[in-house]
Amino acid sequence: MLILGKNKTSVVHPLKSVTPFAMAAFVVCASVFSVSVSAQSASDNTPGSVTVQSGDTSLAAPPSIGSQLSAQDPKSKAGELFAPVTKANTPKIYTKPISSGPTEMDLRQLWNELKINNPQLSSLRESYLSAKATVPQINAPANPQVGLVWSGMPVNSPFALGGANAPSPNNPGGGGISSNNSISVAQPFQFPGKKSLAADIADTNAEALLATSESTYLQLGAQLSTLYYNALASQKQLQVLKESVMRLEMIKNVAKARYANNAAAYVEYLNAQVAQSAAQADQFNVERQLQVGLNNINTLVGRHSREKLILRGDVRRAISSVPTLIELEDYAESSHPSLKSSALQLDAARKGVALAKKAYLPDFQVIGSSYTPRGPFSANNGAMFYQFELDLIIPLYFFTKEKYGVEQAQRNQAAAEAGNISNRQQIVLAVNTAYAAYEQAKNQTQFLKERQVPQADAAYKVGLTQYSNNGQGFNDLLTAQTQLRNLEVALAQAESNLLQAQAVLMVSAGKEPF
Repeated sequence: MLILGKNKTSVVHPLKSVTPFAMAAFVVCASVFSVSVSAQSASDNTPGSVTVQSGDTSLAAPPSIGSQLSAQDPKSKAGELFAPVTKANTPKIYTKPISSGPTEMDLRQLWNELKINNPQLSSLRESYLSAKATVPQINAPANPQVGLVWSGMPVNSPFALGGANAPSPNNPGGGGISSNNSISVAQPFQFPGKKSLAADIADTNAEALLATSESTYLQLGAQLSTLYYNALASQKQLQVLKESVMRLEMIKNVAKARYANNAAAYVEYLNAQVAQSAAQADQFNVERQLQVGLNNINTLVGRHSREKLILRGDVRRAISSVPTLIELEDYAESSHPSLKSSALQLDAARKGVALAKKAYLPDFQVIGSSYTPRGPFSANNGAMFYQFELDLIIPLYFFTKEKYGVEQAQRNQAAAEAGNISNRQQIVLAVNTAYAAYEQAKNQTQFLKERQVPQADAAYKVGLTQYSNNGQGFNDLLTAQTQLRNLEVALAQAESNLLQAQAVLMVSAGKEPF
């Protein structure tokens, strides 16, 4: 058996002679060819770790929904970030500096970073807290009005603050214009139930905003999952391309040895070298795609795009079974945050109709006053007396505003009902579409893993064995190697597409893909 490590074999000039004993040993070893490649050594600097496992037990039949969904907390984890308004839990948004060392994260850790640091979620969180802060303002009583009034301006003084009845040379007995001083306090009241109902509507709208924030969180999480699995697929493709470079290095050595023994043309060695260079060029392109994907992940989770990030994950182990379509539809109709939001908006619209009908009821105003027949700064020269006043603010002008206010509220309720029905239909349709994409990706992955890749691997090994034993078919060997590389890359991408479809399916149903 011939075992190659990661280090490449140095290229020897093709005209250099090879001893017959070495050539015979090489041919014998090549006849029972097999290659073992280490997936990643301790000193390898490739980001992340992708482990290739055999078997397809992870694609078994879906278990019961009880083990998949019922054990989960019915509330989305996004709700932990949206607590009632307090000074202690008000989030602080800041920009972190770029760290010096790399950070290793798996998908669950990336979702946690997304919840805490994503600017869009932070904006929605602040909007929710702002909406909650309006509820006690609406429920608070109206501010009172305090007034101070004095009257009786004398002829000889523009303001006469207390001297209206004082004696003067022209009027020794006093008797100027009489002066009155008044202090009043007015307190308006709405008809009982109006303020509490308006505050309840504001609170319901705030909770609808919270549900919308949870839905946005799931959508951003689905985008994060797509970027994550694409990055893992790029890492797997890098591994496949490295193995392809090693296989082509072996083909080069075989062609060089045969050429030294006049058993092959030198162009075969050159063709193998060109194929190896093409594989290395593909490797460079995939490395660039991986770096772009890592930058996008950093930006999405609220980190600087140049932060060093290492992804941890096992593609084969992450592939898991999902519940049936009927179970996912039932879960989406009962627990999807978007449907919660539309239901709360419908509830607020119905309460708005009740509040609009209360506009026909009058509001109140209570006024208490104290009077004394003197100026505000003069000596007391009269008795003090008090006055109590109750005012009714009645809807007048043939109830025009109230009638159209009720009609407006009823139209809003009808629009909310139609929006709720449409939203429910769209959610169920999204679950059906995502499930169909998941089934297609699963079938494609199974077909590649169970049939095409093993067949291509066998064709390559047979071609290499025949060519190593002084047989013909160099072009067939290169074709088989290229076909094996392409199918292995396609398998890596198909596994990534399967995981992406799985994540999108769970998010479409309204839950995190864990």
